[in-house]
Amino acid sequence: MHVFSIPLRTRFRGITVREGVLLRGDAGWGEWSPFLEYDDVVARPWLACAREAADLGWPEPLRDRVPVNVTVPATDPQRAHDIVRAGGCRTAKVKVAERGQTLADDVARLEAVRDAIGPDGLVRIDANGAWDVDEAVAAIATLDRAAGGLEYVEQPVMDVEDLAVVRRRVDVPIAADESIRRAEDPYRVRDLEAADIAVLKVQPLSGVRACLRIAEDIGLPVVVSSAVESSVGIAAGVALAAALPELPHACGLATVQLLTDDVVAEPMLPVDGMLPVVRPDVDEGALARLTAAPGRVDHWARRFEDVRQDRSS
Repeated sequence: MHVFSIPLRTRFRGITVREGVLLRGDAGWGEWSPFLEYDDVVARPWLACAREAADLGWPEPLRDRVPVNVTVPATDPQRAHDIVRAGGCRTAKVKVAERGQTLADDVARLEAVRDAIGPDGLVRIDANGAWDVDEAVAAIATLDRAAGGLEYVEQPVMDVEDLAVVRRRVDVPIAADESIRRAEDPYRVRDLEAADIAVLKVQPLSGVRACLRIAEDIGLPVVVSSAVESSVGIAAGVALAAALPELPHACGLATVQLLTDDVVAEPMLPVDGMLPVVRPDVDEGALARLTAAPGRVDHWARRFEDVRQDRSS
């Protein structure tokens, strides 16, 4: 078990450092990196995903590369413009509705992103459930104009019943993320016709095979997205995207671009908007360089034992 700590280039999801655990098994390396605020119950499927990668490996791929989007944090317009230009992708996912920011901030960021990606690029936004229904309806209309047309809006409201209401009141397609991965019943999105697109993340949903079952049963187009992992974790997401029967949208798997370093010899970075379907090799020198401080290693070791024991009970 190796505990890593990698600084981010820009604050994202309220954090500036990404921590996690790498596990090695017969099939290779797996990553377990639940966010720090998640309790043992929430962190348990993340560990199942890491164990699948390390002990079982993944299903055979149906494609050798997957299209990806560049991810733009809730940053200033110039930084957003620079991120998109450097990202090398034809699709951009932009964070909006950040706490402490205004709709005007989101408009300025989206205008910068559209300028950077050009008229033919695709722009999608993610509100992480920050709005209520009326706020979402008004904001989506405003941001759709600012972006020169949105591909879709991800999780504009948190409650799945509200998500269904928003979907019926706007013209922009709706994608569900938290309403699937944090729900007791991920299929309620399907039953309520609350979304046009399902966003699946391999760690929160217990791994590649579990996600393939959800994708088949939920009956919606799938976008595979990351949880800001190292390339070891990203490889699991790529394995899911590569195994899906259809992949109509770019995936949110280019987030290694948000990290200042990586634990592998050849990081999972996009070329011409694509990621290769490979299993990257962990670099022992990088592991040593990025090992977390002793206190953090102890924290993750205790957390690992708590979740592992709870998982086996």
